Amino acid sequence: MSKIIAFQGERGANSNIACLDVHPDWTPLPCPTFEDAFAALKEGQAQLAMIPIENSVAGRVADIHHLLPESGLHIIGEYFLPVRHQLMAVKGATLATIRTVQSHVQALGQCRRTLRKLNLVPVVGADTAGSARQIAELADPTRAAIAPKLAAEVYGLEILAADIEDEAHNTTRFIILANDPLEIAAGTADCVTSFVFRVRNIPAALYKAMGGFATNGVNMTKLESYMIEGHFTATQFYAEVDGHKDEPHLRRALEELAFFSRELNVLGVYPAHPFRRKLRDTMDEE
Repeated sequence: MSKIIAFQGERGANSNIACLDVHPDWTPLPCPTFEDAFAALKEGQAQLAMIPIENSVAGRVADIHHLLPESGLHIIGEYFLPVRHQLMAVKGATLATIRTVQSHVQALGQCRRTLRKLNLVPVVGADTAGSARQIAELADPTRAAIAPKLAAEVYGLEILAADIEDEAHNTTRFIILANDPLEIAAGTADCVTSFVFRVRNIPAALYKAMGGFATNGVNMTKLESYMIEGHFTATQFYAEVDGHKDEPHLRRALEELAFFSRELNVLGVYPAHPFRRKLRDTMDEE
């Protein structure tokens, strides 16, 4: 029996591609919303979920930072997907016939130069693959979509211009979620610990909470803040560090963080994707 991996979006979306890249022998399950993808995993319809968390051009996916801490789910892996946008339309359409192009707002923003060059009017759609499906259904040679190559194959569209993204480094990072945490031994090379926390409402609380990571030699690769429950003074932080939470130096840092925090929730300990090493090597060369 095939295992199921849930994702948000329609067939042909980048999340669909990420599912196939990581687990080619699993069946991807499209879900209308992130909440639906989380529910599919929690309710047993899927064994894993592939969820985008940030993009190198557009930044973080804000919804996930709010949903993840309360979900009870665990991060067991990550995947970096290079994003390649294709301009597609129905068979018979050409660059001369198209007038409008539909896609997710971020995809449109990531292809501004090409759209300006072709003098195309952007139309915001719910997502990339869904826009491709709608363009196929409309069968109008004046309308095009921006979507992944897989969407063109799924919906029978022709690619009029390939790889039209403005930035070659355009990459989306996904996290892989499961109901149970990954059992990974302390001391495992190249692993990541992700967690969320809220500091106490006292002067210099964040500064003091972060001090433990510096004094214990922990490399923090991400620290982001966002408001919760609509309160300007209620701030939650999402953080990622190199290493395993049970390694002595990281354990000491987390204990110090917990002392200055109202809440501390470790979301997962998981192997670092090889893309991270590639990034580090590139930065070292510079």
